[in-house]
Amino acid sequence: MFTGIVETFGEIVSLNHEKDNLHLTIRSNFTSELKIDQSVAHNGVCLTVVAIENDLYTVTAIKETLDKTNLNTLAVGDVINLERGMKLGDRLDGHIVQGHVDQTATCTSIEETEGSWQFTFSYDPALNNITIEKGSITVNGTSLTVVNSKRNEFSVCIIPYTYEHTNFKNFKVGTVVNLEFDVIGKYVSRLTEFGLK
Repeated sequence: MFTGIVETFGEIVSLNHEKDNLHLTIRSNFTSELKIDQSVAHNGVCLTVVAIENDLYTVTAIKETLDKTNLNTLAVGDVINLERGMKLGDRLDGHIVQGHVDQTATCTSIEETEGSWQFTFSYDPALNNITIEKGSITVNGTSLTVVNSKRNEFSVCIIPYTYEHTNFKNFKVGTVVNLEFDVIGKYVSRLTEFGLK
């Protein structure tokens, strides 16, 4: 379980394919505090630590994960958002984030305003994921509030702290991001789909 409050960055050091799996080796400033089998969110994707060496650690993504996330678009040198699992008793500063990415989205617009940035994303509505105005959304593992909610599009507003401490500052129009929709909204959507009220 995560909160969507990004803890630090990681740098992709190597990407190794093994059959349908992808092994990602990452450099981070908290590697020394990790242990094998620990869960870490990578751009919002919960992956298990399988190896640790000095300031590097390795996680493995299977085909299911690669098909639904932007991990298969990463290159050596890319910077990703990292968050370790929530400790029992911690404050929930973001919202309940499972680390189970629902789908990807594409950045369609970036507007710099007076002191903040507005990012707009479009996604495939065929998967029946929804946003609501002022609801929660996780973009690359970052807990954010939805504005301008539409059927297949939404925007988020980024304050300078978030801009500097996440990989939002590297986004361009066309950047593919991971989305995890609000878990409560997903249950409501599923119940509605089956006609339960």
